[in-house]
Amino acid sequence: MKKKVLALTLAAILCVGAFAGCSSANNTEESPTTETTEGTEETTEATGEAGEYAMIAGTSVPDNHPYALGMDKIGELVSEKTSGAVTLDVFNNSQLGSERDLIEGLQLGSVQMTCVSTAPLSGFTDMFLVFDLPFLFQNSEEAYAVLDSEVGTEILTSVEEQGLIGLAWFENGFRNVTNSKLPIEKPEDLQGIKIRTMENPMHMACFQIMGADPTPMAMGEVFTALQQKTIDAQENPVPIIETNKFDEVQDYLSLTGHLYSPTPVFIGKAYFDALPAEYQTAVEEAAAEAAPYQREQINIQNEEGLVALQERGMQVNEPDKAPFQEATAPIYEEYIKDEAGCVSPDIYNRVLEVIESVRAGA
Repeated sequence: MKKKVLALTLAAILCVGAFAGCSSANNTEESPTTETTEGTEETTEATGEAGEYAMIAGTSVPDNHPYALGMDKIGELVSEKTSGAVTLDVFNNSQLGSERDLIEGLQLGSVQMTCVSTAPLSGFTDMFLVFDLPFLFQNSEEAYAVLDSEVGTEILTSVEEQGLIGLAWFENGFRNVTNSKLPIEKPEDLQGIKIRTMENPMHMACFQIMGADPTPMAMGEVFTALQQKTIDAQENPVPIIETNKFDEVQDYLSLTGHLYSPTPVFIGKAYFDALPAEYQTAVEEAAAEAAPYQREQINIQNEEGLVALQERGMQVNEPDKAPFQEATAPIYEEYIKDEAGCVSPDIYNRVLEVIESVRAGA
């Protein structure tokens, strides 16, 4: 509780400073904060010692989720690379707000770094929408190849004009369906199921076309909604399902793998631009080096989480994906076109080229 209060206080202080700077000759939003605050003692607990450039980051996940572990790794590496001059204190469990709040915090200067799902970015650019196509990837190898390719880098860095510097690609893995009614073996089993999704038109269309009732909802509200039977189901990767203990309110986990969730890591552009050049390099290198570690944690937690969920009584099934792919195929026809809110055919074709090169080499 102490850390949560501290986090909110620190965010508020930084946000006020950002607004105050807009009316002064020396815009404090353009410069990394180096002032000592009440949070120094707590920051020291998390990172060892607050550096000259003491950054804060937020995530929407529990402390043991791979998002959080990956952000901690960035903090560890950037502190090593700068001999403690740059530190990163990470606040999880939505202590600094939702993913949308965190993105806005980067722009305002109240938060320096975050990793988020691609859903909140749709208001900035359509570039990330390609990842919302169902069953785009067959496995993680294909996904990693795209993320680490030229087109993946182009997508990652497409929001710089909106004040966000893309540092690296983390991931959340493949999304699966949990529910309290029955194992999902075929698309027809989703008929009438009220399922929580992210506020994403393609995600919602994917379930609507299979007869489900998609209901957008903030992540922090999902457990209670499942517990109170406001919704029947939700869809997320195994690490999210396990770390949020959805098995306590859901009986069935169906490994549909219907969507892949890449996770961009961002730093606020104004803050980054004001860092000394050598510290900019250190931050970029730390993020790049942390990405493979974070992806490894996803793979570990996928395996261990699945075992843990089954041991705690969750019934797990792995349906044939072909009927689901066939059912959701119209999403491609509806959303791949040169229109706002749709997937650019050029981006899709470039992503497909990378995927096909991986399959050809298999």
